[in-house]
Amino acid sequence: MIKAAREIEAQALSLSRRARARLAQRLISSLDPKVDADVEKVWLQEAERRLAELKSGKVTGIPAEKVIRKARAALR
Repeated sequence: MIKAAREIEAQALSLSRRARARLAQRLISSLDPKVDADVEKVWLQEAERRLAELKSGKVTGIPAEKVIRKARAALR
């Protein structure tokens, strides 16, 4: 079983970034089968819309370090 899992992992890592993200989402979703599939679909569409906005330059991303710093400051 461990050997098979390692082979699957190696194959998964050779996928495109988008395919890996979708696979990761499906694997995580499989851990909690009670999740509403419609809600998951809407969230995935929202994530893809936001990614498209970033790639097109319509919006500008905020560096993770800045977001984390701001969140930590808000929690103090």
